[in-house]
Amino acid sequence: MYLGIDIGTSAVKTVIMSEHGEIVAESSASLSVSRPHPLMSEQHPDAWWDAVNETIGSLKKYAPTVRGIGLSGQMHGAVLLDQAHKPLRPAILWNDGRSGEECRELETTVDVPEATGNHAMPGFTAPKLLWVRKHENDIFRNTKTILLPKDYVRLRMTGELATDMSDASGTLWLNVAERSWHPDMLNASGISTEHMPKLYEGSDVTGVLSPQIAATWGMNQVPIVGGAGDQAAGAVGAGAVSPGICTLSLGTSGVMFAPDSGYHPNPEGGIHTFCHALPDVWHEMAVILSAAGSLTWVTQLTKSESEASLISEIEARPRSLTRVIFLPYLSGERTPHNNPLAKGVFSGLTPDTTRADLGYAVLEGVAFAFKDCYTELMKAGANIEHINVIGGGSHSRFWGQLIADVLQRPLTYRQDAAVGPALGAARLAQLAVEKSTVTDVCSEAPVDFTVSPKSGEATELDSKYLEFKALYDDLKPHFGRQAG
Repeated sequence: MYLGIDIGTSAVKTVIMSEHGEIVAESSASLSVSRPHPLMSEQHPDAWWDAVNETIGSLKKYAPTVRGIGLSGQMHGAVLLDQAHKPLRPAILWNDGRSGEECRELETTVDVPEATGNHAMPGFTAPKLLWVRKHENDIFRNTKTILLPKDYVRLRMTGELATDMSDASGTLWLNVAERSWHPDMLNASGISTEHMPKLYEGSDVTGVLSPQIAATWGMNQVPIVGGAGDQAAGAVGAGAVSPGICTLSLGTSGVMFAPDSGYHPNPEGGIHTFCHALPDVWHEMAVILSAAGSLTWVTQLTKSESEASLISEIEARPRSLTRVIFLPYLSGERTPHNNPLAKGVFSGLTPDTTRADLGYAVLEGVAFAFKDCYTELMKAGANIEHINVIGGGSHSRFWGQLIADVLQRPLTYRQDAAVGPALGAARLAQLAVEKSTVTDVCSEAPVDFTVSPKSGEATELDSKYLEFKALYDDLKPHFGRQAG
């Protein structure tokens, strides 16, 4: 058996995978996000560790059979540790937008796109550290090590300071082409390689479970592999390990992920070019910050019983096209705008607007944001032969049909889609322990169903999409200045 652990934003998800690639058991533990000020998003690293232990406890009967562990996690989070490897402050998360000014400062100091293949964005780790240096200098001066979320969990498991190439790509400190730390980017942030964990590929062994943790969990001292950032791990879980197989992730954030056999950066339009979880593979990635997160928000806003019940209410509403438009920029936006100040917006409300109308507008707005992503990926030359849907939002076939209609591309739903990152992490562990080939381990899961676009919807939705684009352009000057 292999254990895959995914450190998400809203939950830690853990799976037990058999040697044949089947999910034998899974468990999750919820997490909460702190927003102490506008644009800020934080979690304490110890909350991840508590949640990991909770999920392991519920899977304890499988513990003696585990042969290896893989880690996945939310990317970009800044975990700042002191000399004793203790957190100095809550982690600053991927959807935190406070460091817009620091992005601009960084790009005046060094040619960030030339060095990393990506523009500086507030979600990335480097500008977060610059913000800490400016606003919390005592913490900055006491910072001895900087880790990403999953790698803090690794530290608690093994005592080792390590990360993988895919997750490290999202820090802005990696030379993505060479798969090594970039001295110019580190220097521009006021740090050096001494602050950085050791780099590994996703299926490399980074250490073994410590005797104390092994005894607590009822496991042997099994190896822990490099693992991957959540999107790369989800792609591994979905079999997207070679060009042509694109994943569309409907998690808290939304991501379109396209593997590439080479390093082909194109930072314009908010496209990320990162290392994949496997050696000699890269990927292009388009990111929206509030995908299923927007659905969660509108469910709470409208006091709906659950997300599923709200979608059922949306499906039952009259077919007539609502004129309500929603911009899903609750946490700012990356692709294509790279604008941390963008805001969520409802437009077109009338006294007749219903809860179902608001819910539909949210689903549609996220679908339009994915069209922005798809358009920019095609401009970047991404190879997209077919699209697999993964993430918690993949449970809704109605939403999938809407996205397919907007993109005018069929979407494939595969078994185990909702546990993609944790499954991918377990697969990376299997690659290390069994020395199996990528083809043997990282195949696409059996097809659950396919959603084909309805051509008759295209004209109507295209018109609405143009309104969506125009609304952002009109409101952009009014989104305000970043709080200092």
